[in-house]
Amino acid sequence: METNKPDTVNEPQADYGMYSYADYLTWQFEEVVELIRGKIFKKAAAAPKRLHQKVSGELNYRLTGFLKGQKCQVYAAPFDVRFPKGSKEDHKIHDVVQPDICVICDPEKLDDRGCIGAPDLIVEILSQGNSKTELQHKFKLYESHGVREYWIIHPEHQDLLIYTLVDGKYVPSRLLTSGDVVESTVLEGFTLDLEEFFKDIE
Repeated sequence: METNKPDTVNEPQADYGMYSYADYLTWQFEEVVELIRGKIFKKAAAAPKRLHQKVSGELNYRLTGFLKGQKCQVYAAPFDVRFPKGSKEDHKIHDVVQPDICVICDPEKLDDRGCIGAPDLIVEILSQGNSKTELQHKFKLYESHGVREYWIIHPEHQDLLIYTLVDGKYVPSRLLTSGDVVESTVLEGFTLDLEEFFKDIE
């Protein structure tokens, strides 16, 4: 006989797996929580630094303006992106993340709870304490699920690294910084002058 489960789970064991999106929906963490391969990853409870938010807001503004009237849509965190493997049922999804910015060009992937499936472009903005997650765990997750372009921005260093998916594997750009003009291969025609961009957020 199955026992009734509580409606909410306040603090599951972070080092335990395998958790699912169904579990994720019941949690009440103070921190932002993501799931990668069924394991919990927590971000800091405190809000990101002002510089992080400035970079996010400015890039989101530019992407939204560029894509106005087009089918691609831009979303900024907090926004759940679920990566199903086979089944789309909540209890069978073990990867749920909240990228700083993502662009989705297939409207079939959007629902009331966010995105289900790989966005076309994901931007992660590094901040203290999250670099290891972004560079290791999310890299593998995004590559394996077919995110076509993955940007990693370091606000304090004012640089950008772009991974482009080629034959199922990420190919890195050189480290892009002031003086470089970035061109997206996914969003044809979108460019970003890094010197001008970072000057605007100072």
